[in-house]
Amino acid sequence: MHRLPTLLLLLAVSAPFHAGRSLAADASAPADGFRELFNGKNLDGWQGAPGWWRVRDGVLLAESTPERPCTKSHYLYWTGGEPADFELRAVYRLSGAANSGVQVRSERRPDFDTWGYQADADSANQYTGCLYQHERGLVALRGQRVVIDKDGGKRVETFADADKLLQAVRDNDWNELRVLAEGPRLTLWINGVRMCEATDHQPRFALPRGIIALQMHQGPPMKVEFKSIRLREPARPSDAKPTNTTKAE
Repeated sequence: MHRLPTLLLLLAVSAPFHAGRSLAADASAPADGFRELFNGKNLDGWQGAPGWWRVRDGVLLAESTPERPCTKSHYLYWTGGEPADFELRAVYRLSGAANSGVQVRSERRPDFDTWGYQADADSANQYTGCLYQHERGLVALRGQRVVIDKDGGKRVETFADADKLLQAVRDNDWNELRVLAEGPRLTLWINGVRMCEATDHQPRFALPRGIIALQMHQGPPMKVEFKSIRLREPARPSDAKPTNTTKAE
């Protein structure tokens, strides 16, 4: 006679458990289409200057000190490919007088150097959220939408105040950098806030694809850390699931 109320009570008690387990599973799953480039354990899939980059407590880092200064900037290369169009999300933290960045669509150069686009970041926030490139320097400042024609001419539009955009940046804390590369256009976000955008048509500099790399900058003592680096690329035709064209009889 009392089985129905008892059953309802059991369902009410067990529902939060099952819901919590489902939510936990969803939270641990990567975002659709993203793959993690850093395994949280070691430098597998990465290559850099010996003795500088290491993994500690699940964090990828490089550090300079007064006893061991960094006298020449160098980079940690991701060896998994040279993406063209992609979305990259990197969770990073800067300490000390840090100046760093994430290279995209770049080329390797001797002695672990690079050449190409860099999503810039620094502790003083002078360059944070800007797009930099070797030889040309700053391509797009924070708050700018830039179009570069094939001869190098620039058209610049300001879409936001550069100083106000810094309100999205957390000093001495973890931040998420997002880079979206689509054809000639690169757009940068930090913590979900758009920082700058550049559409580059200058053939000499507008690399259509290239390596991803992390910068360790020369200069005063600093530390740069990454705890997640995720990449999503458009699906290739070969990745598409075959369509069943068999007609039902």
